Amino acid sequence: MADAQRKSTKRTTKTKTKAKIQAANTATAEEPPAPAPPEPPAAAAVAPPANDSLPIVKVKPSLRPDEAVETITLKERVPLAYEHLRADDAVWRHRIWREIDAREKINLPFMYPADEDNGNQRFIQILLGAIQDSLVTVFEDDRFTTPMTKAEVAKAILGEEIEVPDYDSLGNLIGTKKKRNEVNWDSLYRFQVKEEVIFDKESSRLFWRILGIAPIKDIILSSGMKMDGYRVCFWVYYPDMRPIFSKYEVYNGKNYGARISWDELFESRLFSGRIIQSSMDNPRNMMIKNMAGMDGNGLLQLYEGENIKEKIFTYEQDLWSY
Repeated sequence: MADAQRKSTKRTTKTKTKAKIQAANTATAEEPPAPAPPEPPAAAAVAPPANDSLPIVKVKPSLRPDEAVETITLKERVPLAYEHLRADDAVWRHRIWREIDAREKINLPFMYPADEDNGNQRFIQILLGAIQDSLVTVFEDDRFTTPMTKAEVAKAILGEEIEVPDYDSLGNLIGTKKKRNEVNWDSLYRFQVKEEVIFDKESSRLFWRILGIAPIKDIILSSGMKMDGYRVCFWVYYPDMRPIFSKYEVYNGKNYGARISWDELFESRLFSGRIIQSSMDNPRNMMIKNMAGMDGNGLLQLYEGENIKEKIFTYEQDLWSY
């Protein structure tokens, strides 16, 4: 009797186990399949990096002291801070735009082509070196509103790419390729300077404060033909460049040991530039060359610039009485 009860219990347990397995299989079959994990998004096509290399003359540093005197401290100079000018004390202000021509005798240091440990000493190379090292921000306009990238600066200096024939090693034409013309650094000899002239009644003196500097490039077509006019390559904010200018020395042909820094040259006004635009008696904000009767007459434009200089000088002198 006991054996019969044990066998009945085993059959009942087996039956219940089979029922549970069948119910689990049925539930599994009725459940919707689990959603597949989302596939990772396809990697976006990576654009080739822009050419951010500027056409700077590569200069190797000297491996031995290249000077007979110690000049390390001179190369660590910093510019003197500007004297503070209050708006209430500035009783007379005007904005002046000048054009510096480095071919003039007083401006020849702008084209000094020697190489030193801190690079080529041409003024344009000093500007490009600061831009290449990301020490300053470059702008498209003289109001400093639109920054430029290094690739845009290189395009402004080198010009547009042109298609030239491409030949193989046997001299057979195999197609065309894009190429930019090489830069003749001696052709970049003009610069624009934007500045303000201010008479401060608190100190009773006239201040000149430079705001921006821009290199100028002649307009040359892809065919090589030179057009009338010029194009401003870019603008740099002069106060941003002062710490850099203080570390570069200006060529002095009379005494190589008595050179001054570029910051001292600009602050001491040891350069010559003709006025091409001013805010004085100019309600239309026009350049001198665009004024009535000035177009195509360079001599009259020069006289008008000298007339503006005379007005500034006369204003300062008339404030004094003897």
